[in-house]
Amino acid sequence: MTDNRKAALVRITGQVQGVSFRVWTRAEAERLGLSGWVRNERDGSVTALIAGPDSAIATMLSRFWKGPPGASVSNVESEHASSLRAPEGFHITG
Repeated sequence: MTDNRKAALVRITGQVQGVSFRVWTRAEAERLGLSGWVRNERDGSVTALIAGPDSAIATMLSRFWKGPPGASVSNVESEHASSLRAPEGFHITG
């Protein structure tokens, strides 16, 4: 793990379940070299923990606003998180 590794906990709302948002998130994160996880929430939102270089996190945050085909994102909220919470690789949970 490098010293420039950062992490963000992200909540995405809108029409984000039932549109393969988690699968799309994992693919985009892997392309950017990010680690972490993504999961559906009971309230219909999606939560993700993304960890890696600042520039890759910024790119992923921007991509969350569009999402996969069929998604309609209404909001993306992010907060700083400990990169120690991120597993190696990128996983779909829940």
